[in-house]
Amino acid sequence: MKITIEQERSIIMEILTRFNIPEEDAYIVADVTMDADLKGFTSHGIGRFPQYVKGLKVGTIDPEAEITVEAETASTALLNGNHKFGHVVTYKGMEMAMKKAEQTGVGLVGVHNSNHFGVAGYYSDMAVMQDMIGVVIANTEPAVAPIGGKEPIIGTNPIAIGIPANKNYVSVDMATSASARGKLLEAFRKGQKIPENVALDCDGNPTTDPEAALKGSILPFGAHKGYALAFMVEIMAGPLVRAAFGKGVKGTANPEEMCTKGDLLMAINPSKFSDINQFKEEVDEFVAEIKDSGENIFIPGDMEVNNIKRFREEGFSIDDTLFNQLKEIADELAFDLDEILKD
Repeated sequence: MKITIEQERSIIMEILTRFNIPEEDAYIVADVTMDADLKGFTSHGIGRFPQYVKGLKVGTIDPEAEITVEAETASTALLNGNHKFGHVVTYKGMEMAMKKAEQTGVGLVGVHNSNHFGVAGYYSDMAVMQDMIGVVIANTEPAVAPIGGKEPIIGTNPIAIGIPANKNYVSVDMATSASARGKLLEAFRKGQKIPENVALDCDGNPTTDPEAALKGSILPFGAHKGYALAFMVEIMAGPLVRAAFGKGVKGTANPEEMCTKGDLLMAINPSKFSDINQFKEEVDEFVAEIKDSGENIFIPGDMEVNNIKRFREEGFSIDDTLFNQLKEIADELAFDLDEILKD
């Protein structure tokens, strides 16, 4: 069945309201979740929402927690999310990074004791909307085996970078693995196969079975290059920000375990280097040079722009398993999901 983005917001807000989540926090969680679905990252959209509900039920997400600042300088800060919603912690962290970048040119905020935060590009977009460059990295539960091995030790460790321009949306949001773990979870939920050359089973053999892949390991993208990037992210989003690393990272996929991963958020203020309008014009000039080099050339961000336009107009599909999960949540919380979806 198809739902509209307005219906998605209504479902999420209704659920969070029933859990007594403060309105501002609920709006952030809903907005990040919708952003993922609009951009086509459905593995991190409403399909991931039952995980957050379970986290609320078992107490691994503490909506009443206060974010605390454990260390701070003019351009850096270390935040303890105290297991609040990851979306809210990361949103506040990027706000702090941007505020520091306004003064010093760069803001760098590390986060630990947070939770799964949805789609990383939402937070780099926050910086872009303030004419800043946004960079977001995080580590996750082990899913990737080192090159030559078969035991998962490294996370899928996403990287998101957004750059302001006048005419173009310039953004990359990607896992350092051949696939995000969420895409495997989504394929398993839908009963679908995953592409070849994405994952190995627990014996180190290639597999297209998402269940076997989840029990095995995901390949790094680009072989040793993706492995090297994931390795570096593991350290910068682990020991650097006082978070867990390697096999000590838990709670990003399993909501019944306290989340131990870390995040590193950066805002860079181009106006501290040169005129901001000149910078954005030159970004657009570079984009034009790329696109003029051939037919059907796209840049990082184009697919998301096309998806946003299409999904706003057409809505997007949810599978029967996800619908039933949402229906079960709605029944437990005593509201009528069908009433929201009837139009």
